[in-house]
Amino acid sequence: MATVHIIGAGLAGLSAAVALAAKGTKVKLYEASAQAGGRCRSYHDPQLDCIIDNGNHLLLSANTAALSYLQAIGARDRLIEAERAIFPFVDLKTGERWQVEPSSGAIPWWIFKKERRIPGTVVADYLKGYRLVTAKSSERVADCVAPSGAMWSRFWEPLTVAALNTSPREASARLLGMVVRETFLKGESACRPLIARESLSHTLVQPALDWLERQGAEVILNRRLKTLIFNNDRVDELAFTDGPVKLEAGEPVVLAVPPSVAGSLVPDLAVPAESRPIVNAHIRLPADLSAPMMHRLPVPFLGMVGGAADWLFLRGDVISLTVSAAENLAAEANDTILGKLWKDTAKALELDENLQPKMRLIKEKRATFSQTPEALRRRPPAATRWQNLWLAGDWTDTGYPATIESAVRSGHIAAQQIKP
Repeated sequence: MATVHIIGAGLAGLSAAVALAAKGTKVKLYEASAQAGGRCRSYHDPQLDCIIDNGNHLLLSANTAALSYLQAIGARDRLIEAERAIFPFVDLKTGERWQVEPSSGAIPWWIFKKERRIPGTVVADYLKGYRLVTAKSSERVADCVAPSGAMWSRFWEPLTVAALNTSPREASARLLGMVVRETFLKGESACRPLIARESLSHTLVQPALDWLERQGAEVILNRRLKTLIFNNDRVDELAFTDGPVKLEAGEPVVLAVPPSVAGSLVPDLAVPAESRPIVNAHIRLPADLSAPMMHRLPVPFLGMVGGAADWLFLRGDVISLTVSAAENLAAEANDTILGKLWKDTAKALELDENLQPKMRLIKEKRATFSQTPEALRRRPPAATRWQNLWLAGDWTDTGYPATIESAVRSGHIAAQQIKP
């Protein structure tokens, strides 16, 4: 039986490995770093003295590929699922608070009730959003919905930045339209938020590694690929920094690495070139503050507009903040960023702004590719012109934004196409 060699143990590589091993395929999974998970990882932070994630990821019940992956590795119960779809928000400038609560079924009855609409919006504002579902591939979000007013600042802008990590003035309208179609237009049951119970690694990574080990798959950490050696129309050899691996006839390769790395390894491969950063901060709350926090929110997260931060997540005594499409913020000094994010947190949770606790800042400078119409045209499919080489990653052409769902789908797509 031929071995499938998978380069990269992020979620795309893990997903491909799980899908292949489930079919009885022999798998070797190589990872350049000392830890699997890629951009979805957790570690103990000595300053906060607790486990933190490198970033925050919110899954939805519409993310069927990610949920199937978790079911396969026996980790579905490691997610906390809200009983119903609720998305609380606060405007940090005005102090107004509201909740977005989709209706059951495809008809959005909630928008016809003033008390359930976002403050400052009218029914027509929501109906105009259907323009996104029929958007052309060249159109941006701002071409389809008015880039001003409460609906823009309190719904379309936060949704676009959260889903696409790109400003709505640049982001693909067609891609956001797909998000709307798969979630809000399917009703409440497709919009329920799911959050890792303990950490990203505990939920998405370690269970996969344990499951792969039980299937006899080989996972090799600290092994960096330097070059792919091609011969005619095939990959003939994997040249690692510590030595080569000669491929047997018919052995497939899945390249599950960032787009810039894939572009440097595969001749004439077009990949999305530009990227967008995400800034995250973690706050360890004193014991006397952490317990009451859970009772202030209907779910353990909060959307924020009018400040620097976009989302606040609460897990035990740790508050985590996320700022997507953070090009401007990421360029500022770390202390300045932390000060702004704590100020937003204090306002949102009604805490004393002068009592800033311990905080940890994490900048993912290339968190995702820039999801503009131009970049989407550069997303390659899983199959390549090389007979035994496939691509996987949230940046490949999955039809989904560069998210956990896209990463998992990409690995599954590659695995489906391989016939070892």
